[in-house]
Order: sequence, then structure tokens, then C-alpha cells
Amino acid sequence: MNNELQSRTDISLLFPSGNSSDGLYGSDGISADTAEQLELYTLIDLSSLEIGAFFTEDPAVIRYRQATFADICSIEGLCEVLRRMLPFLTDIRELRRISGGSDSIGDSYLYSITEIEIYTSLMELLHSELLPLADKFKSPAFIAFAERIRLLTESDYYKNLTEHLAALASRVRDIRSITVGVNLDRRLMPESSGVLSVNSDKFKSGEFFERVKRLDFKKDDMTFMADLLPYTKDQSENQQIALTNAVNNAISDVFKSSVKSWKKAVQYYVLDNTDFLLKMVPEIEFLTEGEKLVSRLRERGVTLCTPEILEDGSNRFSAKRLCNPVIALKTEGELVPNDIAFDESAMIFVITGPNRGGKSVLTCALGHAFAMAQMGLPVCAEECTLSVTDRILTHFPAGSEDTVEKGRLGEECARLDAMFDVVTDKSLVLLDESLSSTGSYEGAYIAAEVLRGFSMAGCRGIFSTHLHDLAASVESINKECVAQGGVRIDNMVAEVIDGERSFRIVRKTPDGKSYAQDIAEKYGLSAEKIMTKLEKNKNSKK
Repeated sequence: MNNELQSRTDISLLFPSGNSSDGLYGSDGISADTAEQLELYTLIDLSSLEIGAFFTEDPAVIRYRQATFADICSIEGLCEVLRRMLPFLTDIRELRRISGGSDSIGDSYLYSITEIEIYTSLMELLHSELLPLADKFKSPAFIAFAERIRLLTESDYYKNLTEHLAALASRVRDIRSITVGVNLDRRLMPESSGVLSVNSDKFKSGEFFERVKRLDFKKDDMTFMADLLPYTKDQSENQQIALTNAVNNAISDVFKSSVKSWKKAVQYYVLDNTDFLLKMVPEIEFLTEGEKLVSRLRERGVTLCTPEILEDGSNRFSAKRLCNPVIALKTEGELVPNDIAFDESAMIFVITGPNRGGKSVLTCALGHAFAMAQMGLPVCAEECTLSVTDRILTHFPAGSEDTVEKGRLGEECARLDAMFDVVTDKSLVLLDESLSSTGSYEGAYIAAEVLRGFSMAGCRGIFSTHLHDLAASVESINKECVAQGGVRIDNMVAEVIDGERSFRIVRKTPDGKSYAQDIAEKYGLSAEKIMTKLEKNKNSKK
């Protein structure tokens, strides 16, 4: 085989090393719970792997993927070629699974021919559909992929394989018998054996009465001269069956050894050149789903940008006109973008304001920005610059499954405590309405302790809350923690203009209002809603 082909077996569309196993399955930067809380599966629906498996904190890998996505999202027809590859690769993988569990040499023989047919069909697709696009490729991933396909499909071995495949497949599927030769020693004892020919017709019986019935007395190549199993009269039926099985098994072994030599010669080539494609299946699924997400967001009118990845160790982040992609895809209304930045002046923000004012939307949008950026995708913003995070930690309102034993407050505190087991100065922490299950005094006290901890950890984060006493304590927390090396915390507020929510989150100190009316409305306890219910109850009793 061409040495150049052998030396280029590892190609990856997501990793510049060419080896997806370097990091594809090892990331814990996005847990399954975080992916669910951020609704990442609303954005990218994968069947083969958890979405967190595609998260990376390696800037070189991110830039490599950015170039890959730039090609797939701008070159018409490229994504469709990748989608059309998947059924071929799925069939090859399933065929190998089935053949691996089969003890039948005949099945194995047919499976190997079928795999070659699928392989050549896939190569024809890539040669006719992918290579014509190669002049447009700018990404290292697709340039290398196209070159590999060109080498494969233009090799002499491949051309010879395709020329003879139809005849070979036809012959294999038409096999009905084999001719076995046995060499004898001077004592007429079997010395060695082998397959002399593979035939498309079955042998006919050579017994005298069978010939009479066929009116065929000639001894041609396809007529037995004598049965291979001369049974004696005193043999029982079980003995005859045992003898038949023993001889057939021996012949099967002879056939198997002959087939193996052929299989190895062909499969050495096919296996070597399909393995790298099979490794790309999760990558192709991720890329095609990512392209679909980008297309949906563009159709919705969302501005997308390729984020700049910093490597200065500053932990900085800035985004102009940042949007939440989940909200963009779920609603038809106008999107309200927001600006946000982490820098020396503040690495953690406490966001307060009225209910349904956009606090949670921005909190999640920040998580989406980091997740999408570190998977190599564009970000829903006009501009975005970031230092990578090692993990995204979320603490959103939980269901009731864990609150029976611990109680709601106990469950929340347990989850917060677990975050401190893994948080680092490179982490992103997103807290939404945490500690809302207890009174404002107790909640604000515990929340302040948590904020102190995250400040000392040096991480970036957002604490979206109705605990306005917590916002008031930011100054004192900074005074205590910054002096000990902690990062600064600042306030942001969900803006209200003339009593109406603007859905803009602005960086400023709260004006002291508790928004108690909004909280009451959230839980259906405003005077108006209470009176409506009372009136309804009164009317139902009439």
C-alpha cells in the first residue's frame, strides 16, 4: 500500500493533532446537569455523546474548530455531504458489530464483501461531492480531509478494487459449492488439503440410482464419483451424524483458512481506510448539528460572531449585544441584547431587579456564550472576547426529587457546598435564584457567605437573585475579600423605566426598592389576583 496513505490514517475535524481521542471524551467542563439547566440540548441535539464531551479549554483546539465551522457554515453543499456520509458509516459500524458475533465463515465472507461495497460507495460520494468543493476550503481540517480522500480514491489499489468489485461480489454471492483437493502419501493417507475452486453450481449426487433418475451417466466435474461419508451398516444414526459433522467441520476449517487469506488482503486496505472515518462519526454529527443551530439562529435574525480567545491569563470576558440563543429559538418577540464584561473592576456580579425582568435570561446567555465558544461555535453577540473557563458550574432552582429528605433549603445548600469541591479561579459560576427557599434574612446571610467563598476562589460568576439585602452587602464583602486577594464583586440591575421592564441589565447599585409587588405577583399573591380568586370562589358557590 502507498506509504503516504499509511502515514495519514488519523484525521480529525475537531482536533488539530488529528486524533480525536486526545480530548473528545474526557472533558468534565459541562456536566449533564449543567447542560440540562442551560437547555443546551435545545440548541444541539446529539445521539452519540453528551454535549459536554465536545467542550474544550484548549485555545488551539477552539481556533481549529472555528475554522472548521467557518467552512461548513459558508460553503454551500458541504454540510449536506457530511450528513450523507453518516448512513454509510453507520452501516459499516453495524456490519462489523454483526460480523464480529458471527461464527459462520460464510456470513463473515459476505459481510466483508458488503463492507467493501459500502466503502466504495462512500468513496464515490466523497470523490464526486466533496472534492469539487476543495478549492473553497480554508480550514486545516477540511483541507486535510479532502487531500486524504483524493489520495484514497486516486490510488491504484482503490481503482483496481472498484474495477473488480462487481465481479467479485457477484461471484461471492453466487457461491454454491467448493472443490476440495486432498494430497495422499504413499500409504494413501491424507497428507494435506486445500480449496481447489469456488463454484456457482452445487454438486450432484454420483449414486447410480440418482443418475438413472436423471438419465445422466457421464462423470462431469460437478458430479460426485462417490460419497465422502461411507457409512457401514452397523453404525447407529448418532454415529453417522457425528461422522458427518466431523468431516464437514474439517472441510469448513479448510475453507475458512483459504478465505482468511483473501479477507486479510482486502480488509487490510478497507479496515485501515474506514477506521479513521468511523472515528469521525461523533464529530460529523456534532458539526452538522452545529451548522443547523447556526442556520436557525441566522434565520431568526440573531447576530453571530467568532469570539476572540485570549491566552494572557487575565480571566477577562466581554460581550457586546449578547443574546440568549434558547430564548431566540423559543420566542417570536424582539430580542433585547445586553453588554457584560468581567475584568479587574469586577469578576462577579449580583443581579437584582423585578421578576421577569431579564435576570435569568442574561445569566443563561453568559453560560451559552462560554459553552458555544469553547465548543468552537460562533457566539450570539456582536463582539465577544474571552479567556477560557475550565468548567461551567450552575445552581438553578431544582425540582422536588431531593427535597423530601433534606428540605428545599438543605438541598440548595448541599449543591452549593459541592460546587466548592471543584471550583477554581478559571471556573464560571452561574447562580439563579439560589437560596430563595428561605427567609430574606437567612437567605441573604448564607448567600453573602457563598459570595465571599467565590470571591476568594477568584472565579467569574453571576448571582441572579431577589435577595436585595445581598446586593446591599456587596461593598462590605469587597472590603473584606479584596484585601485578602479575592476578586471584586459588583451589582447589576434589571432596568425598569416608567414602571415598565426594559429587559436591559445595567451595571449600577440598586436604588433600594424591594420590588415586593413583583414578588407578590410572581406567586399569585397580589391583592388583585387574590380578589379575583375570591370572587371566582364566591360565584362558584351560587
